[in-house]
Amino acid sequence: MERLLKAEGDVDALVTLYAKDLVPSGSTHLRIAEELDPAGREDEALAWAERGLRDTAEEVHIDGLLADYVCDRYARAGRTAEAVIVRRDRFRMERSLAAYQQLRTAAQGVDCWESEREAALAILREDARKGSRGGYGGPVLMDALLDDDDVDAAWLEAAGGADDRQGQRLAELSRQARPADALAVYLRLVEQLKGPTGDRVYERMAWLLLGARDCHRVLGTLDEFAAYVSALRVELKRRRKLMTILDQHRW
Repeated sequence: MERLLKAEGDVDALVTLYAKDLVPSGSTHLRIAEELDPAGREDEALAWAERGLRDTAEEVHIDGLLADYVCDRYARAGRTAEAVIVRRDRFRMERSLAAYQQLRTAAQGVDCWESEREAALAILREDARKGSRGGYGGPVLMDALLDDDDVDAAWLEAAGGADDRQGQRLAELSRQARPADALAVYLRLVEQLKGPTGDRVYERMAWLLLGARDCHRVLGTLDEFAAYVSALRVELKRRRKLMTILDQHRW
């Protein structure tokens, strides 16, 4: 029936067909909007997309393209403040890094990011306090702070449950400003890799050692790094591939 109605160009009948089964993600609302748009019925298209956002307001996961569609139309019409509201509402439901980034982009466009950020981070801090985790395992709060390059704030929150991925990212951003803190992270992660084996493990260990060496260089303690690597070579001498990698770095 859908193919037949499209072939006939009967937009109204197609809208009626889609409207009979509106899925909770809002993707059907978006399909209707995308049929109305090329037919020159932009106002109706936007109305359907806005209805989609209302109908899915309590859903955690919706079709992200629906919010994109509405925000794009608002931007074209100069309704940028309303786009911020859309992104704020979606962030409060999703609590994801992507939703945080979208809110930041929208709010920066109308010069209100400072207040929006404060409110968003307060929500994420409460989530972190309750033990909530993001899609990658660590608190979304840490991902948001790292994405903002807010290193000092990230260090303050790191003790609250940052995962290894977030810890490594924080160390990478802190080699120059906080080399001792960054070094502690690198060494902890290297210790975790002493048990597992395999090429990927050894390559990651070498990458972490590069970071540790940079921290020692800033601290002026390269002799300590040399001693650490020497001890590591003795401890893991049976892992030939790892020894080859260390040889390549002349460690």
